[in-house]
Amino acid sequence: MVDILTETVIDRPLAEVAAYAANPDNAPEWYENIRAAVWKTPKPLQVGSQVAFTAHFLGRQLAYTYRIREYIPGQRLVMGTEEGPFPMETTYTWEAINQQQTRMMLRNAGEPAGFSKLFAPLMATMMRKANTKDLKRIKQILEKEPLK
Repeated sequence: MVDILTETVIDRPLAEVAAYAANPDNAPEWYENIRAAVWKTPKPLQVGSQVAFTAHFLGRQLAYTYRIREYIPGQRLVMGTEEGPFPMETTYTWEAINQQQTRMMLRNAGEPAGFSKLFAPLMATMMRKANTKDLKRIKQILEKEPLK
C-alpha cells in the first residue's frame, strides 16, 4: 500500500483555494506531471463526473480516468481510478486557518498490483516529492497570480 499525505498553507481564502484546486481544467497548471485534463462527462464537477488525465511520471506517459467519488465544495474532493497496474485515490481537503489562509492537504493512496508492487517504495518516494512540488506550485499561483 502506498499512502502519501502532504500539506501546505496558502495565503488565500478557503473558497478561492478550493474552487481553483477542485477545477480539473487547472490541474495542468499546478501539477508538474499532468499534461492534459479532458472532461469525459458534462461540467460542472459532481459525484460521478469523469476526467481523463494525461501525465508523465517516472519517465513514462500515463493515461487514466478519475471518477469523482465524493465532493463537498470548500471541504473535500475524493477521486479515484480503478484502471491500470496502480489504482489510485486522490483526496483534497481544505481547512480555513483564518479568513485569509487555507490549509490544503493532498493525499494519494493506492495498492499496486503485479509487477508494480516491486516498485512501490520508489513510487512512494517519487510521489511524495511530486506532491510537495505540486503544492508549492499551487501556493505560488494562488498567492502571486490573479485568479482567472
